[in-house]
Amino acid sequence: MKAATIGEIKERLALGAFSESEVQELEQDSRAGVQSLFRRELRAREVHKNAINRVEEMLEAERSLWARGLELIAGVDEVGVGPLAGPVLAAAVILPKETRILGVDDSKKLTHSKREILAVQIKEEAITYAFGLCEPEEIDQHNIYQASRLAMFKAVANLKKKPQHLLVDARTVPKTTVGQTNMIHGDARSHSIAAASIIAKVERDALMEDYALQYPGYGFEKHRGYGTAAHIDALDSLGPTPIHRKSFAPVAHAAMLKRKRDN
Repeated sequence: MKAATIGEIKERLALGAFSESEVQELEQDSRAGVQSLFRRELRAREVHKNAINRVEEMLEAERSLWARGLELIAGVDEVGVGPLAGPVLAAAVILPKETRILGVDDSKKLTHSKREILAVQIKEEAITYAFGLCEPEEIDQHNIYQASRLAMFKAVANLKKKPQHLLVDARTVPKTTVGQTNMIHGDARSHSIAAASIIAKVERDALMEDYALQYPGYGFEKHRGYGTAAHIDALDSLGPTPIHRKSFAPVAHAAMLKRKRDN
């Protein structure tokens, strides 16, 4: 062990070729470079262990359903309730029973780049996944709460395999005969719901980036339609677009300002 160069040790660590006991032996190496590698490896292993524990913690609801013989469990979540523009979008995802995707958590806790990486893995490992959305016109027609539930229904209906049970974040899915469990803060408590929250967020962000090209000047690629100061300023200055939610007060106010300017 001690005969190995620091470069060789670093390479073996990167390949995961050290056992737990071999890593502990590195502590006895007096070379500063080896000590640095030893501390870094301990931190990395602790992070990995915590990630595994976090996934297992988030599978409590799933395990109770597995114990009842239910394996096709769909996590369901929505994104886009609060924005002034764009659709409310829901995702439903069924993961294999043995799947453990490290890092999956409430999408709001993750960076944009981390969500994009995890979304790819979730889609690759999923038995099936699907999206459902309600456009601004439907939001104005039904109200945002009912529209978010309708988007969830559409996502579940679009799954290629019928789930045996739904785990739903803070809502109930309407018009379905599938058994479901409503979980408050489900995106932080269920692996399946968190996976749905991630792919929903990534999908909606991509839609809003496309809208930013279609409707320049509003900054949709930055705020994703949420009511930031910059968005409100653009809305009052330029007026609402077809993707703005007319029933939301700031949009109605901007529409009134535009009518006054045009008259």
